[in-house]
Amino acid sequence: MAQSLDPTTREALLTRVRFYRDLGLTEFYRRPVDPALAAQFAAGGQGLASENWKYSDQDQTLRTPSFPLLSAERVGDHEPASAPHAYPLEDQPIPPRKPFPAAPEIVAAIPAADRAAALQLIRDEIGDCTRCALHKGRNKLVFGDGSPTARLMFVGEGPGADEDAQGLPFVGKAGQLLNNMIAAMGLRREEVYIANVVKCRPPGNRVPEQEEGATCTPFLFRQIDVIRPQVLVALGATAATWLLGARQPLAGLRGRVHAFRGAQLIVTYHPAYLLRDPRQKKEAWADLQIAMRELGLKLPAKA
Repeated sequence: MAQSLDPTTREALLTRVRFYRDLGLTEFYRRPVDPALAAQFAAGGQGLASENWKYSDQDQTLRTPSFPLLSAERVGDHEPASAPHAYPLEDQPIPPRKPFPAAPEIVAAIPAADRAAALQLIRDEIGDCTRCALHKGRNKLVFGDGSPTARLMFVGEGPGADEDAQGLPFVGKAGQLLNNMIAAMGLRREEVYIANVVKCRPPGNRVPEQEEGATCTPFLFRQIDVIRPQVLVALGATAATWLLGARQPLAGLRGRVHAFRGAQLIVTYHPAYLLRDPRQKKEAWADLQIAMRELGLKLPAKA
């Protein structure tokens, strides 16, 4: 068993590990606890910065040559401070690559005129992606679509057959319904931005697996940070899980506003689900009206 840490040191460690997971880091190598290092962590210092610790920008993993692997499940980016930890951790300090900023979740705003170019840089970095197994059955990678200065952004699960063929998100039957939902809000599709948790179609439209989601979400988070939408709408349970960082029933997430990366996050049903069960369209419309209130859009008059 690892040596117990005092609460202050443990909280400092957890804060830093969460930040690395925000960046997409999913594997850590551990070493014996050094009391001096633990004290440095608690004081906000850099800890051990030696050449033994190497960082790979290609796979976003911290590696050291001689210590066993400590794996931790990643289910998303955001974990409320009051929530039970989604990741089982041992009481071991993990030296960071560099000192943590005072508020790592705050990302400097990119001027509106530069956001299209910033998104293109992310797309160029993704390239002809082969980072996970989804590329094997891909026809076209689906990056995202819409206004780079959108106040409203939708995040779905992953591309379907029509999206895979065209390289654009939500262009099939579910996309047509989403277009109608956007129009009902008094907006045009060109005014919002649409993306998915994964950018390649999962076989048979299955739910993205852990590795696939963990590979793609860092790029999704960067898209969100560039666009800086005022409101994010998570379409379905998969999108909500990866954005909020916890698997919960959709009923427990709907009907309220969640904070996420500087945006107001609202959870609703995926349009594909609404096509299967049209009775839930009324509930989805109630969710969209929450988004409209956050955006200051005019709500329809009650009959």
